[in-house]
Amino acid sequence: MRIARLAGEDDKWFWGVLNGDAQTVRRLVGPMGSWSAWAATDDYRRLPLSGSEEPVSRFRLLAPLDPAARVFGVGGNYRAHLERAGISVPPAHPVAFMKPNSAIIAPLDEIRYPPTTEELDYEVELVVVMSGSPAAPVLGFTIGNDVSARDATGLGGLDLFSMKCLDGTTPLGPWIVTPAELGAAVQPHVDITLLVNGELRQQDNTAMMLWPVPELLNYINDRVVLRCGDAVFTGTTAGVGFEDGRFLQPGDLIEAAIEGIGVLRNTVGLRQVIKPDVKRP
Repeated sequence: MRIARLAGEDDKWFWGVLNGDAQTVRRLVGPMGSWSAWAATDDYRRLPLSGSEEPVSRFRLLAPLDPAARVFGVGGNYRAHLERAGISVPPAHPVAFMKPNSAIIAPLDEIRYPPTTEELDYEVELVVVMSGSPAAPVLGFTIGNDVSARDATGLGGLDLFSMKCLDGTTPLGPWIVTPAELGAAVQPHVDITLLVNGELRQQDNTAMMLWPVPELLNYINDRVVLRCGDAVFTGTTAGVGFEDGRFLQPGDLIEAAIEGIGVLRNTVGLRQVIKPDVKRP
């Protein structure tokens, strides 16, 4: 099952179930929490679906994130990524952080190039979306591009706030694919790739995670109880820009793809500048 969040010309958004080729959609009635447990197990008979199919072309795809949900990220979860960064011994536990919802953008949206960085980087990631159901906690999976400001440094090391939380920089989508669709209850083993202007930069398989999805979710849930709709970025692999200094440039086309889910496409906008008349606190 593929679940998308869409909006029409009136900007009113809704959740819907896409048909097999994503050409038509049937609307889901009610908030995510009222149907997420049934969707997580592909229980079509109990889903509150509208009676007719509508062409997807009538709508625009939004990031498949409920406005009330929270976004979590995990770093250093692929050995290849750590080794390229010169780290031979993995951390003892996942390194997690939170993102504001304002960082998230939709498929095809322009990635904002903030004035606070000159080293904008890409990171293809499998993203887990929670159902809120104890019996089937994972609603499904989608694609994330955890765009990062690599030159963000702070006291004693990285400034994760300035690196990971920038408004309008994190594409998510194009839709949520349920576990049954990927043939995995909780831990998919699927290929992930990322292209910049058609050039392959990242390639790996989610089977190579140092901490599989259940461990990541347990780690976060022990600290912040995960709720229906929450999204968890599960980390990226080798091939990112900071390894060879090839950072993103305005106009770049980024295609992040995950087997069984689809392709998330976005372009980079012009680098913004801080206006001299802006008063800083």
